Amino acid sequence: MTADLSRFSINQMTVKQLLLPELVAACGQLGVGRVGLWREPVQEYGLTGTAKLIREAGLTVTTLCRGGFFTAIDPVERSRALDDNRRAIEEAATLGTDTLVLVSGGLPPGSKDLRAARERIADALAELGPFADDHGVRLAIEPLHPMYASDRCVVSTLAQALDLAERFPAHQVGVAVDTYHIWWDDQAPAQIARAGAGGRIHTFQLADWITPLPEGVLDGRGQIGDGAIDMREWRGYVEAAGYTGPIEVELFNEELWARDGREVLAETLERFHSAFL
Repeated sequence: MTADLSRFSINQMTVKQLLLPELVAACGQLGVGRVGLWREPVQEYGLTGTAKLIREAGLTVTTLCRGGFFTAIDPVERSRALDDNRRAIEEAATLGTDTLVLVSGGLPPGSKDLRAARERIADALAELGPFADDHGVRLAIEPLHPMYASDRCVVSTLAQALDLAERFPAHQVGVAVDTYHIWWDDQAPAQIARAGAGGRIHTFQLADWITPLPEGVLDGRGQIGDGAIDMREWRGYVEAAGYTGPIEVELFNEELWARDGREVLAETLERFHSAFL
């Protein structure tokens, strides 16, 4: 296994302290050709301006994050969520990426029915899949670690994500494979093979697992090599399943955000290289 740096993609959240022009400049200085973007900073800079900046820099947008949050019961909230996801799909198309990552949503207030929540996700995908297809965008369901099931994502395993995705054509709906969220699951390697066989691995993301987790747990993703995950092992599973696309590093970490973003980007590129030597 080699450290093919051409496949490296830096997710914008890893260095969110960098303004978009600063991120683009840092990528140019370090020879990074791929970025994963988030909707909020894109909207802050301006969608058209972002697309122009990225295009003129010669960067490839690997993913846009995030769509989703489909589990509301209230019809007005549900309609609002679908409209927002249509906008997200249009944004992804404008930015030139073919992949919109979905965080599906947690339990609605007052509900304890996980199965019903997952069915509402399927209902949303049935509406959005053809719309995304028309825009040349694929929807990637990202399973999140079970600790997020109540408030952020009722899809906790790759098996659950694939059970949803496989109701729809693979070019419309697939999955995001993120080491941080699935490394604990001994069924995940088999599910990666299942996803690969169906052509449903739409993105592969890296983050390490470090403990103790911070309060609130959301910002506890570790720099590559600092935690418990064997990145070579997981890359091996994904590549054995036929995935040859970008490998995106997405870190939520307050300590990293407090540092100089260019330094963090350079370090992340070096850790990526070291992980796969």
